[in-house]
Amino acid sequence: MGRALLAEGLGTMFLLAIVVGSGIMGEQLAGGNVALALLANSLATGLGLAVLIFLFAPLSGAHFNPAVTLVFCLQGAMPWRRAPAYIGIQIAAGIIGVWLAHGMFAEPWLQLSTTQRPGGALMLSEIV
Repeated sequence: MGRALLAEGLGTMFLLAIVVGSGIMGEQLAGGNVALALLANSLATGLGLAVLIFLFAPLSGAHFNPAVTLVFCLQGAMPWRRAPAYIGIQIAAGIIGVWLAHGMFAEPWLQLSTTQRPGGALMLSEIV
């Protein structure tokens, strides 16, 4: 279980660092071209996730997300007693991964969003 949690934590940390870091990088390097920034972010995230799954799936299942862990439990592929530890490490490692990305790009450690995104379309996209 210890090795699985270490793998899950490292994978989650690196995934969040990739997602946030590629978003920051895309904004900085795209020169205002939103499509180019989105493309850079999407490619980095997709390729990074593929590498992380390849590396960590044999050790932890490569969930990297509490929702994925819950689905594994619902399907019976993972015992429910493991879920709290997985989810706890995913949350902690996700925060560390975001801080790591912020540190790499000299961004403030804590940032609050000022963009409001209300509406049913956003909720639908989150569900999908």
